[in-house]
Amino acid sequence: MNGRRSSGGGGRGRSSQGQQGKDGARRPMFRRRKVCKFCAEKIDDINYKDTKLLMGFVPERAKIVPRRISGTCAMHQRKLRTAIMRARQLALIPYTSE
Repeated sequence: MNGRRSSGGGGRGRSSQGQQGKDGARRPMFRRRKVCKFCAEKIDDINYKDTKLLMGFVPERAKIVPRRISGTCAMHQRKLRTAIMRARQLALIPYTSE
């Protein structure tokens, strides 16, 4: 034993990530492209007083959901962040969970 650990994963590899084709090669899973909710519904301004809308982008941990998860475009993500911060300032939305 020279202090090195084995690099074996013990069966915890990424085998469940993709499907295998006929030749045994892995194919990546198909994911549908996320569409910006605000662009799809043609919402131009995001109001800080609309807490029902904003709470959909703030989970239990009270962190703002990033673009790659929510699917919002860059422009609406910036407006969303500003609205959430304003609502937090006025105590309409909590900063943290308890």
